[in-house]
Parts: sequence; C-alpha cells; structure tokens
Amino acid sequence: MIKLKVLALLLVSCLTFGCGSSGGGGGKSDQVVYVYSWGDYLNPEVLTLFEKETGIHVILDEFDTNESMYPRVAEGAVHYDVLCPSDYMIQKLISNDLIQPLDFAKLPDAKKYIGEEFFKQAESFDPGNKYSVPYCWGTVGIIYDKTKVTDPVDSWNILWNEKYAGQILMQDSARDAMMIPLKLMGKSLNETDKEVLAQAQEMLKKQKPLVQAYVVDEVKDKLINSEAAMGVVFSGEAPIILKENPNMDFVIPKEGTNFWIDGWVITKDAQNVDNAHKFIDFMCRPDVAALNFDHLGYSTPNTGVRELVEDEELKNSPIAFPSPDVYAGQETYKYLGNQMDEYYNSLWMQVKVDKADG
Repeated sequence: MIKLKVLALLLVSCLTFGCGSSGGGGGKSDQVVYVYSWGDYLNPEVLTLFEKETGIHVILDEFDTNESMYPRVAEGAVHYDVLCPSDYMIQKLISNDLIQPLDFAKLPDAKKYIGEEFFKQAESFDPGNKYSVPYCWGTVGIIYDKTKVTDPVDSWNILWNEKYAGQILMQDSARDAMMIPLKLMGKSLNETDKEVLAQAQEMLKKQKPLVQAYVVDEVKDKLINSEAAMGVVFSGEAPIILKENPNMDFVIPKEGTNFWIDGWVITKDAQNVDNAHKFIDFMCRPDVAALNFDHLGYSTPNTGVRELVEDEELKNSPIAFPSPDVYAGQETYKYLGNQMDEYYNSLWMQVKVDKADG
C-alpha cells in the first residue's frame, strides 16, 4: 500500500547519496553497526537499503522482552552499538549508566520528522531528551468480538464480567496486567504502595477463573480465528486483527491506559558511535519510516509517514493515526527500581500459579 511511493523516493535517495558508498572509514570497524532490537521490528528492505547507501553492514540481534535484553547489555558480553528498548527500560539503562547521550547534530532527520509531542512524552523517562529518539508508540486496549459481546465495552470492568468466562485473553506481562486493576482503582500504573499493589493482585486473582489464557504474540491468531470474545492487546496489533476479522472492534477504556514508546539509544560502550548515529537518523527518514510502518503496523511518531500512505482506509485509521486526545494525559511506564520490578514480577507470578480467593 505504501511501497510504490516509498520505493520511488528510495530510488531517488539512492541515486543522490550513492549506493554502496564506503561510509567514510575504510577500516573494518568503520563498516559495521551492531543493533539489538525487538524481534521482527525492522523491515529487511530497510536494512538492505542502509547497507547500500552507507556501506555500513548491520549485524542484528533480536530480543523478545525488555527483561531478557537488559542483562545481556549490562553484562557486556556482546558490545552492541544501538538498542531499541521501551520507555521504562530506557530509564533503567540511563540510571545504571549503560547508554550515552546522543549527538543531535548528527541526527537532523530525527529533529525534523519526529513529532514534538512524542519527545515531550519521552521526557517522563528521558528528561531533556538526551538519550533516546522515539521509534514506535502505542497504547493498550481491548479488542472484542461484536457478535459475542453484548454489553457496552468502554471500561476495563468488562474483563471481570462472568458472562464471558473462558472467553477472555490477558497479556502475560506483569506491568501490563497490573496496570488494568490499578487504573480501575484510580491509581497510577507506576504505583509503588505495596498495599495498593496487593489489592490489584487480588483483583487479578479473582479474575483468573474467567481467563482463557495469558498470552503474548498468540493473542493475534486467537482473536483473528474468533477463539475468544475479547482480549487485551497493544494498539499496533489491532489494525491487523480488524482487517482479518471484521467482527472485531478496538477500544481504549475510559479509566485510561499505558502510552508506551520504544526508542533508539546508543550503548555506553558502543564501538561504532558514528555509525550508530547514522543508523538512527536513517530510521527517522520518512521513506524509511514508512517501510518500517508498512512492515510492522505500529503507530509511528514520524510526521512524514502519513502522506506516503496510499491506502485511504489506513491513512484515515483512528488506530494507526489517532487524534492527539487518544494519548493526551495517558501515563507512560517508569522504571521503579530493581526491588520494585522484582516485586511486580513476584505478584504476577503468584497470580498465575495461585488459586483465586473466594
């Protein structure tokens, strides 16, 4: 849907900058950048194009959770140059001196095309916007089958409705799971009061008999195949599910939700800092960001992408390109310290293994 227009722009870019250029270095270390990102988070065409334009070879490793990524970076067994963590993990990396400030003089497209409102939101985990550039963003909401759910779906409370026992899918994630009862209680999703957290945990225990499964990636297939009446999903998954199953609809509950941002950062011990900056700025070019958007489906903070979308339905999608009031005032996860991280995880593990009380 976007590719013809984008590829035309990329051809012009390739002719302008020169495919296969040396990238200026000559030495072997000048011709590589080590990237550690979420699985399937980059369009392979983009990596090929970057290598052709710059002569810099991308060595890509992938992770499935922020928590599995962090120890590998902290231990320094592999010296990555570029990472793509989520908001609270960026804050944790900053707190533990594992990433370095960016040189925005080397990131002209980041300054030009990344929306100011996303840099403003990123201030909550990266004060001063010194360490990160937003790459993807989204919210967490409920997708439900309109042929199966007869009650209004405007509140997280629907996930406790016994009418839908065995038809509810929940995210298998401590922070995303705990966020829901905390929002229902009118609390912050960054709550640290252990009494409040215990109450939230108890709500999840009482909900457990209604839950069909705690899921991650498999939530898409289950909802597309109408194997559940509703599920908690990331907004980036919603357009794919709705396209494949028109019986579905997506809502952001009235109590509020998480507004998450994944961003590019450079590690403290990066050995290819200039190449890392080139890679990050390349990802901020609208034609490149459009290819990643087309591949991934998650909303982009890049202000130049929407005009490249030729599919009118997608261009006007309130999920892919929501109005600012959808995310205005929503909270972003913060790093709460190692002890509190462990406490959240322990509460969540107890929910999954314990029987509900009452």
